[in-house]
Amino acid sequence: MMANLPFVVVGLLFLMGLIAIIAENNLFKIAIGVGVMESAANMFLVVLGYRLKGDIPVKFLPGPVDVYVLPTPQALTLTAIVIALATSALMLSLIVMLYRHYGTLDVREIRRLRG
Repeated sequence: MMANLPFVVVGLLFLMGLIAIIAENNLFKIAIGVGVMESAANMFLVVLGYRLKGDIPVKFLPGPVDVYVLPTPQALTLTAIVIALATSALMLSLIVMLYRHYGTLDVREIRRLRG
């Protein structure tokens, strides 16, 4: 059970973000939910690459190593962090533009005002 604990935490984090997106009407809270889901996806990639008692794939010191951690999920996580930053910046700028245009952050009110 302890081996699956990180995956359970990732699933709960992703579910929390999904519930925030579905249940909330405030655009900032929806943006926070998207950020939580992005963090859960990054955490999932890190958990996939982890190996118990693993060593870095690039060795500078001599000596035998039985297990290496996987470097590919780490590289994908760095790429996902950059994409999440750009997505969050775009999302927040659109939220500010919507607030300036409609004067509210409530999704229901924006839909009603749109006509």
